[in-house]
Amino acid sequence: MTKEFDLTALLAERGAERYELYAKHLNHQQPRMLRTIGFDKVYERAEGAHFWDADGNDYLDMLAGFAVMGLGRHHPVVRKALHDVLDASLADLTRFDCPPLPGLLAEKLLSYSPHLDRVFFGNSGTEAVETALKFARYATGRRRILYCSHAFHGLTTGSLSVNGEDSFRKGFAPLLPDTAVPLGDLDALARELKKGDVAALIVEPVQGKGVHEAPPGYLRAAQELLHRHKALLIADEVQTGLGRTGRFYAYQHDDGVEPDLVCVAKALSGGYVPVGATLGKDWIFQKVYSSMDRVQVHSASFGSNAQAMAAGLAVLSVMENEEIVANAAAVGERLKSRLAALVDRYELLADVRGRGLMIGIEFGRPGSLKLRSRWTMLQAARKGLFAQMVVVPLLQRHRILTQVSGDHLEVIKLIPPLIIDTDDADRFVDAFTEVMEDAHNGGGLMWDFGKTLVKQAVANR
Repeated sequence: MTKEFDLTALLAERGAERYELYAKHLNHQQPRMLRTIGFDKVYERAEGAHFWDADGNDYLDMLAGFAVMGLGRHHPVVRKALHDVLDASLADLTRFDCPPLPGLLAEKLLSYSPHLDRVFFGNSGTEAVETALKFARYATGRRRILYCSHAFHGLTTGSLSVNGEDSFRKGFAPLLPDTAVPLGDLDALARELKKGDVAALIVEPVQGKGVHEAPPGYLRAAQELLHRHKALLIADEVQTGLGRTGRFYAYQHDDGVEPDLVCVAKALSGGYVPVGATLGKDWIFQKVYSSMDRVQVHSASFGSNAQAMAAGLAVLSVMENEEIVANAAAVGERLKSRLAALVDRYELLADVRGRGLMIGIEFGRPGSLKLRSRWTMLQAARKGLFAQMVVVPLLQRHRILTQVSGDHLEVIKLIPPLIIDTDDADRFVDAFTEVMEDAHNGGGLMWDFGKTLVKQAVANR
């Protein structure tokens, strides 16, 4: 007799095998890495900006699933929208009709960027970037894409071509024709544009790796240069969009910037259903979809599915009704200002930067001999180990989940759910202050863990 599927029973029966299953059937390095840095926790449930383990301990999430959980986990409005759309039993993904939800979500998204006209819905941020690259190359008739050094736009082949991190690119060549230019360097951009083969520049208004913001006026000046040379500006707002930086889009901090294509994803999902969107100008879409023969020239099997569209509509409704963007701006300013006040207090703390609830905390070489010798030991083994030393006690002692902002970087990136409040912000700052105090006073546990990381780094060489 066939046993009826029961998800609750399955999880109760085999949930404890999670790390073994991952090691055997998925990425075997994932559980190994988590155990090495002491992140092999078991979280039982989550709500908003918090997790709870089996013992009922509360953890503050300052990572938001790498910015996916913009509204935190299990927002009731998004949950209800998904229940409603499932209960409606819609005739979804027939591919030979025009259902209302994609049009409604496109209309709503475009209201936040009135200079744009049309939307393509895919399934992820990297797919949104792939769409923008394809559309830019076809619309301009040119092949080469410019991107900024240290950029991250995804890991599929096209988006990897505009990825500024060599460790991700290594072994996957040949990629698309591309050229890196330094973020903020207009002269370098102008030199490349003069060659006449550039389709577009893709740029994160605030780079996720290291949390580096485009200099004031750069995006507008870059846009003018690009248009003068008949090339396009692509704004990658996959991580920075939907209120993350205290504006709906991060490019809106720079007056007069109107990108030709904008990529969004992550927070649009509500943390439930994968979704990506590429917004663009009408003439670009008109060129790509130039005739009925080309109606399917670019499509996605699960793009515009009803669940994703319902989640996106619910997310935008919550953002307006609960003033999420304003909250990100206000709480982010409090968090950043309190952290910045610690820079002069702790010599290991070099800089605090960012916008809204996208904040980078950078560590640097201390001046005192004792701390400098320990810092040098870590740097010799592997750059980025000190930042990891800070991340671990934040989790182990203070139950706060954070992570470094990129490999070989002494930077922690804070990208919490946009719903966090001042109590959450103060909880983080108080915990971070204790960790920094411990580091500067030679706290044994922290530096002992540093020695463990050094041994692991040497063993991996």
